[in-house]
Amino acid sequence: MQDIRRTMVARLMADPAPYLGKTVDVKGWVRSRRGNKYVQFVALNDGSSVKSLQIVFDLAKFSDDDLRLVTTGASIHVQGTLVESQGKGQSVEIQAEELQVYGTADPDTYPLQKKGHSLEFLREKAHLRPRTNFFSAVLRVRHALAFAVHKFFNDKGFYYFHTPLITASDCEGAGAQFQVTTLPLNDLPTDKEGKIDYSKDFFGKMASLTVSGQLEGELGATALGCIYTFGPTFRAENSNTPRHLSEFWMIEPEMAFYEIQDNMDLAEEFIKYCINYALEHCKDDIEFLAEHFDKELPERLKFVVENDFVRLPYTEGIRILEESGKKFEFPVYWGVDLASEHERYLVEEHFRKPVILTDYPKEIKAFYMKLNEDGKTVRAMDVLFPKIGEIIGGSQREEDFEKLQGRINEMGLEGMEWYLDTRRFGSVPHSGFGLGFERLVLFVTGMQNIRDVIPFPRYPKNCEY
Repeated sequence: MQDIRRTMVARLMADPAPYLGKTVDVKGWVRSRRGNKYVQFVALNDGSSVKSLQIVFDLAKFSDDDLRLVTTGASIHVQGTLVESQGKGQSVEIQAEELQVYGTADPDTYPLQKKGHSLEFLREKAHLRPRTNFFSAVLRVRHALAFAVHKFFNDKGFYYFHTPLITASDCEGAGAQFQVTTLPLNDLPTDKEGKIDYSKDFFGKMASLTVSGQLEGELGATALGCIYTFGPTFRAENSNTPRHLSEFWMIEPEMAFYEIQDNMDLAEEFIKYCINYALEHCKDDIEFLAEHFDKELPERLKFVVENDFVRLPYTEGIRILEESGKKFEFPVYWGVDLASEHERYLVEEHFRKPVILTDYPKEIKAFYMKLNEDGKTVRAMDVLFPKIGEIIGGSQREEDFEKLQGRINEMGLEGMEWYLDTRRFGSVPHSGFGLGFERLVLFVTGMQNIRDVIPFPRYPKNCEY
């Protein structure tokens, strides 16, 4: 083959004019093949676009034996002339001149044939499903959103702060953590009381995978001003809902000198920025997902970015739900932790706008949230979206040493002296929030199950690949 630099399919499809009439070099995987005794048409996709590029093989130039291995799933290298297409479905195509087959795929055993596959089936083939148009579109959107997260915070002067994945603290106080140990599980050492002797463990104490980087993020904020974390977190909850994973990614900004209003403003600006970025940079993928999966997706994304978010106190939200006359599956009363059906009613039916719910009862929120003057509620904020419910959770943090210490004692948390030091030495008002990255990807792609927006999902009884 000639020494020609490879061109990505996305570039040829987006702006073919500079390449028309010229020899181009493409490489990718065969999506499908069809034709007759005179000509064969191959759809080639290299992962750069949801669109495939049609390769035309003239059988006067290529024999049946030349094309024998060009089957669905095979990887090939083609050089040929880019021309305007005479057929329907594509604007340009390549008239093939040279062919090299890199890897074959037995058509009798290759699982991803041209026919449609259920999401459940593809979940069982998670090592191959990124090759489908559907999941490659989701993964390109995921990439764009991840890039948007870093760009947004970098451009606002935040610092990317790496928090530990192995920790001896439990941010939420829920205890649903994966334990990390090197102790022999078939012969655990015990102390005089018969309890496991963690002094003999690798870290000399009980350690777990993190459920959140927030507490360590607060340390960064009280030194650098504004930071954000973006990394994997782990929850050992036995939950099999379409909204939960055991391993997922969290974005957690923490800001010194931010109070609750500043926190809400930032959360709204941030999530609108990410969605706008995806709308601008993933147009083809979002259109594909809308056409084949969720026709309301583009309008729902515009619904979020074109509306100001409603700021609503929890107490007022409860009153609206109680007076709605709607029969909810779960009861509504002051002090209840709202279910998704309650949150979606406020967003989709009552206000018809995204809602930021504030000032929750302290009993249903975490120990680190700042207590309001009424002594009953805390300066919490949850951002509620259509179809999703809560997508962001955050608060102004309690900066008062004695109040925070009291809450820690109430909940029986141990090993928090390092965290209390941020209140002992130079304490400041500060705030932050957490966004589950997969929930954002779920919303932007219109997918129904969170297991379908992460390459290799982890959930109870599943740890494949």
